[in-house]
Amino acid sequence: MSNTPDVRPVGDLPNSMGKTAPRELQSAGVDSLQKASERTEKELLAIHGVGPKAIRIMKEAMKEKGLTFREDMG
Repeated sequence: MSNTPDVRPVGDLPNSMGKTAPRELQSAGVDSLQKASERTEKELLAIHGVGPKAIRIMKEAMKEKGLTFREDMG
């Protein structure tokens, strides 16, 4: 059993992401899919606790709302 505080729901971030990713995203100022769409996948993956699974889940949820991650121009 983990001692990770469960801060869900965090805005409209999917609960299926688990507990850590939404908490870490929220502390980085990303508390909605709209705010996630203002970042690149690379920027989000740089946040501790946010991995490929969380990105995949967010990408699916964002697609339903017509959102995408910002393009990485680097």
